[in-house]
Amino acid sequence: MPGLLLGDEFPNFEADTTIGRIKFHDFLGSSWGILFSHPKDFTPVCTTELARASKVSDEFKKRGVKMIALSIDSVEDHRNWSKDVMAFNNEADSPLPFPIIADDKRQLSVQLGMLDPDERDKDGMPLTARCVFVIGPDKKMKLSILYPATTGRNFDELLRVIDSLQLTAQKKVATPVDWKPGQKVMVIPSLSDAEADALFPNGVTTKEVPSGKKYLRYTQP
Repeated sequence: MPGLLLGDEFPNFEADTTIGRIKFHDFLGSSWGILFSHPKDFTPVCTTELARASKVSDEFKKRGVKMIALSIDSVEDHRNWSKDVMAFNNEADSPLPFPIIADDKRQLSVQLGMLDPDERDKDGMPLTARCVFVIGPDKKMKLSILYPATTGRNFDELLRVIDSLQLTAQKKVATPVDWKPGQKVMVIPSLSDAEADALFPNGVTTKEVPSGKKYLRYTQP
């Protein structure tokens, strides 16, 4: 991804969308944000993804996360495709609950490193890969995931990751493998035992290991 790393400020781009022209930072306001790209409108996997994103949009809203999609077609195509997406959900009378960016000139796709060199349209132009960017309230990139065009994303996992990002932004903890909200978390190694005891009133437990090192410290957030 050229020039964009975790912790970098996300570009404050301007773009045409299904809700009009936006400036990205103004669109986000003080919220978290998730931007997910799609190879092309009126395609099967993308339609299932947008439909699933629509189904769980209230879960993102509960977490204070603004959703926005991107595809390389026009605003008009996006609006027509959105009707198919909602019909797929058996909600034909409801609007898609988030906007779609029109990147028909592929300018954003190039800027953000989203083009998939192996997937091309009928004219031989590269399609966008399935990128996910999570942006914090400070407008910095907190997470990026890149899927090939042939693999659909798991939106339950994206919600789980956002839960982890939001928790670890507030507390000096890390979430272990397969963690889910409500489960124990791990105390970060930079905290001393005394600091950990002071910070976590629910207590800290340590898993004993053969090395004798006390680095597997758990607490209930």
